[in-house]
Amino acid sequence: MRRLLFTFSLVLLVFVGNSQISKHAIGLRLGGGDGFGTEISYQHGLTDINRMEFDLGMHSGNHYNAWGLAGIYQWVWKIDGGFNWFVGAGGRIGSWSWDHSYTGNDGSGIYLAAAGDIGIEYSFPVGIQLALDARPQIGLINRGDSFQNNIAFSIRYRF
Repeated sequence: MRRLLFTFSLVLLVFVGNSQISKHAIGLRLGGGDGFGTEISYQHGLTDINRMEFDLGMHSGNHYNAWGLAGIYQWVWKIDGGFNWFVGAGGRIGSWSWDHSYTGNDGSGIYLAAAGDIGIEYSFPVGIQLALDARPQIGLINRGDSFQNNIAFSIRYRF
């Protein structure tokens, strides 16, 4: 019975997990919510079903500047054709500063947050990848216990 269950599980993993992740993909992650807005996004395939994603975002205004780098380890599963879905876990590190000279409230610091990721993507045969994902994160250092969620649309070139 164990042998049959092991064989069934192995066959299922081969068919479900065979998503053929490209070795590299680079593009933009266009976010909203509590994120950085537009981020430069890079994906590096590790195996046929695992990859790392790195997103660098910068945000500034009249009285503040911030940057953040997210690193997410992702598991990818094939749905059908070029459609895949993925989940991941990782973190974000960054720096922020603000200057409110009219109120005297100045501040700056670094932050660290734990992050998750879940989404869906479609890869066209010409090398273009479109994705939609949600990235919840919770502050660990210098952001209290604040919870943030970022929903983003990504467009990348796979190579």
